[in-house]
Amino acid sequence: MSKLINGFSKLTKSAKITWLSENYIDENHFNIEVIENSWYQNESIQKILEGFSENTISNFHLPFGLAPNFLINEKPYCIPMAIEESSVVAAAAGAAKYWLDRGGFHAKVIDTKKIGQVHFYWFGDTEKLKSSFNTLKTALLKDIEPLTANMVKRGGGVLDIELLDKTAEEPNYYQLFVTFETCNSMGANFINSILESFATTLTSYISNNENFIGKEKEVKIIMSILSNFTPECLVKAWVECPIEKLGTYNSMSANELADKFYTAVKIAKLDPYRATTHNKGIFNGIDAVVIATGNDFRAVEACGHTYAAKDGKYRSLSTCSLENNIFRFELEIPLALGTVGGLTKLHPMSQLALEILGNPSAQELMEIIAVVGLAQNFAAVRSLVTSGIQKGHMKMHLGNILQQLGATEMEKANCQSHFSDKVVSHSAVRDYLENSRLEINAKC
Repeated sequence: MSKLINGFSKLTKSAKITWLSENYIDENHFNIEVIENSWYQNESIQKILEGFSENTISNFHLPFGLAPNFLINEKPYCIPMAIEESSVVAAAAGAAKYWLDRGGFHAKVIDTKKIGQVHFYWFGDTEKLKSSFNTLKTALLKDIEPLTANMVKRGGGVLDIELLDKTAEEPNYYQLFVTFETCNSMGANFINSILESFATTLTSYISNNENFIGKEKEVKIIMSILSNFTPECLVKAWVECPIEKLGTYNSMSANELADKFYTAVKIAKLDPYRATTHNKGIFNGIDAVVIATGNDFRAVEACGHTYAAKDGKYRSLSTCSLENNIFRFELEIPLALGTVGGLTKLHPMSQLALEILGNPSAQELMEIIAVVGLAQNFAAVRSLVTSGIQKGHMKMHLGNILQQLGATEMEKANCQSHFSDKVVSHSAVRDYLENSRLEINAKC
């Protein structure tokens, strides 16, 4: 068998696995049965999952956990989170419980516009194109009526079309810059279908326009595609309370905690090295809920990081203020999400996640997910400025270390007790286990 292959996608699943095992897996070091053991026992569900991607041979499972006690806009939520990082769900739940006694979380959707672009080259007089744009715009909208009819009934559709002259940046380069409302769907397929229709209409309009002559009748469509940067699909989440109600934390007074917290967030506004890790903590929470609900975490992350650099420097997505003795911590972030279409209604766990959340609208889901990002950020920054991040993180990581070291249930219990007041590290746990085993063997 060869390590290179033609027609791999046409092989059956079992044939793919056979080829893999014969060419890329050393069976002396890896048990091929792990592939089959990760399949769903329910064959119909397994087929659904396999249909999501190409050349699927198995499933990669993530823990599906719950963070209870979130109070958002005076409504209680239990938040489903799919993530492998051990401390994230615990931190989110801890922050939720903390703010439950301080008025809970608040969130508000600012706007829900999404963006698409038709990128094209045109070889003519810019003013001629601009002067005829209103007529072109009418033709563009008329030709998409069959495609937008259902979305319009739900209150969505194309909001506006602009002609952008980009010739100062690239000769002959223009855009149709289109804004959309896609209601409860993320809308990628809808947007891309509309944009491709626009490209066809644009080409036909220009080539048949009697006002254009010679090369002016030529248009070169480069691409028609949505943008994952959606700065007007924006949501804000915040918490606030009198500084004294922050309480003491690890022997730190409320005023000292507020001051250090404020300074830590300010540093994340000033320093991109800190801002990157600061924002990663926000996305620890956001991604976990985005994945659990069957949304596109890659698009959400790309958009969020672009938004963090919108003024030319990468900065923290969250802000903190201490005014009139009030502590306020706030997150403003673009989130393009859906609660219908895509995986949201196909993946059984995504259906469950949305049911747990009360089958929210896309706007409500934006608020929920922004709040979880803020909660995660609050928990991380508070740990950083008080006990340090490693104490809590490594205690949560202890279970993973014990699993790697093959600890028995008795050894796990002894280790949990031993490290209850000690710093956890892989080497410290390994040494403790080895010494414990030596002592037991000596007694035997």
